Amino acid sequence: MTKYEQFCILILINVETIVKMKSNPRQKFVELAEKRVEKALKDIKLIGNLSNKSNYQYNEQDVKKIFGVLKKALDECKGRFEQGGKDKDEVFKL
Repeated sequence: MTKYEQFCILILINVETIVKMKSNPRQKFVELAEKRVEKALKDIKLIGNLSNKSNYQYNEQDVKKIFGVLKKALDECKGRFEQGGKDKDEVFKL
């Protein structure tokens, strides 16, 4: 099999995958939700690593601000599932 034929097969496989995902919204939701939640959980764990006082310096106000903005983002995300709609992007700064 030539490189061109291999390339064409890969293109066809990718097109089939895209068509399947578009034709099955549930499958697409599950696949994306699993990836995104797994990434969010990993990032939350990394935030938790910042609690190591031998490596980092922070105060109670910093902690409250971090968890406040995380809670707000989760509440807004949950609200979108309950009511639908768009959210606005915010930039976090201490």
